[in-house]
Order: sequence, then C-alpha cells, then structure tokens
Amino acid sequence: MDAAPLAYTTYTPRTPVDTRVTLRPLVRGRLDPTMRVDDSGIWRTMLTPMGPATLHLTTRAGSVEARAWGDGAEWAIAGVPELLGEGDDWSGLDVSGNPFLADALRRNPGLRLLRTRQVFEMLLIAILEQKVTGIEARRGWRTLLTKFGDVPPGPAPDGMRVFPSAERWRRIPSWEWHTAGVGPQRSATVMRAASVASSLERTLSHGRGGPEVAAKLRSIPGIGVWTAAETTQRSHGDPDSPSVGDYHLPAVVGWALIGKPVDDDGMLELLEPYTGHRQRVMRLIEASGFRKPAFGPRMTIQDHRRH
Repeated sequence: MDAAPLAYTTYTPRTPVDTRVTLRPLVRGRLDPTMRVDDSGIWRTMLTPMGPATLHLTTRAGSVEARAWGDGAEWAIAGVPELLGEGDDWSGLDVSGNPFLADALRRNPGLRLLRTRQVFEMLLIAILEQKVTGIEARRGWRTLLTKFGDVPPGPAPDGMRVFPSAERWRRIPSWEWHTAGVGPQRSATVMRAASVASSLERTLSHGRGGPEVAAKLRSIPGIGVWTAAETTQRSHGDPDSPSVGDYHLPAVVGWALIGKPVDDDGMLELLEPYTGHRQRVMRLIEASGFRKPAFGPRMTIQDHRRH
C-alpha cells in the first residue's frame, strides 16, 4: 500500500463487529471486481456521489482502520460506520425460544446488517440475479464490470473495477449484454432502473427501508418483491425484508427452524414471530453455516429466482 490515502479513520464500534461476516452479502464470488478479501483486509470499490473511491478495511484489536483513495474518499470514509452496522439495533430480537437461532446468535456476536447507501448498484446486482443461478449471475456481473467499469483509484488489487455510472449502463449495447449472458428481459429492467437512478438514491432519506421504499423500487417494471428485498437489505440495511420468491430460501429456513422444508407461505409463518427482525433471522441462519439436506439431482441452470 504505497499510495497515501486521501481519507482515513479508525472506527471503534460500541460492540464488536465481525467485518467479514457483516459484509459477506456484498461479495459476488472470489473474483468480484468490486469486493475482495485478502490477507491485508477487505477492499471495496464504489462510485460515490463525489466520484470513484477505493476503500480498505483492517480490523485491529476491536477497532477498524479504514483508508480510502479517490475523489469519493471522504464519502466512503463517512459511510464506514453504517457499512459495518452502526444503527442496526438487535436488542429487540428475542430468539431464546428457538435453540438453533439462539446458538447461531451466540456464535456470531459480531454479525450486523450493513447499509451501503448505494441503491442503484444494489438494485442492479439483484436484477442480474433474477431467474438464474448464482454462477451465471456472478459471471455476468464480472464480465460487465471488467469491460465497462473504470480502474479504481489507489492500490486496489489487480482486476478490481469501479461500478459504472447509470449513464454508462444505459449506453451498453445489446450484444454486450448477450456476451455477458444477460437476457433481454433483465437488461431492459436495468435500463429502466438506470433512467431513474438518482430518484432511487433519494429513498435513503426514508431510513432503513420499509414498505414505502419497497413500493418505490417495485414501481419499476421488472422489479418484484424478491428484487426489492434483496436491494434494500444491502442499500438501506432493512432489518425486516425476507427474500420472498427465492428458489432455495424457504426450504433452508424450514429445515433450520423446524427440520422440514416449507414454501414461501410456510417461511413467512415461521418468521412471523420475529416481525421487525426477519432479515436479521435470515442472516443468522446464513451465518450459522447451516445447509439443508441434499436430495436427488441438482437443478439445472434455470428459474433460480423470481423477480
């Protein structure tokens, strides 16, 4: 790290934060162009309202040292507390009645809900993940970012890129979407979202998500319940936005909480006692490392998630 950062801070949270577990929802594969984890810490590139930025986080003795480079360095540094869960209040979540969740909470005391403050970027990622497997979505994300994202400022690892502007996304020709494995329905949805990107960012003024924010996202054709939830979980830090319509999650929740698979309605019924904290419960299940039993052949690459 031979380039001096333009901004830096040492963030000391009131309670310990596990940065890697907290930021895990942002990682799109080992070669994600915008997020890397290595021996030095966590790297994240971003397009801020002030311009591009590279952020580096290192945990030391209960504090997080944050350094940033680029025109957006100050914005990136100012957002470190919320990125690492500042304001995410778990005190009202009571999981004492479920041994599995109680154990998961005990073993993951540093888990927090992140808040990126980047709505269009989180929405675009969710759009790319509609109706495809994770492998396909990550490949498309990596292909598009590598070709259309700028090289990040500062000493970011090789291969990282900065998320393109909404205008640049709108200028991507149809054949490039095809090359990236993104079909016309998803690319058209991205174009519609890009045309209202600035208004999407203004939904951050409503706080940590909620029905009003979800309705704003869903007013864009092609954005449904699942995509809106996947977005606000990361952009706003929404604590109560389970991803209804996911191919895998209902069965995972069912197996984890009652030992058998359920559908969307069954998942919502199981999560109902935790209303207000349903996304926190989902993150606990994920952080626990639980995997549902595997039966029969794996599914082919099709209809992984509804929008």
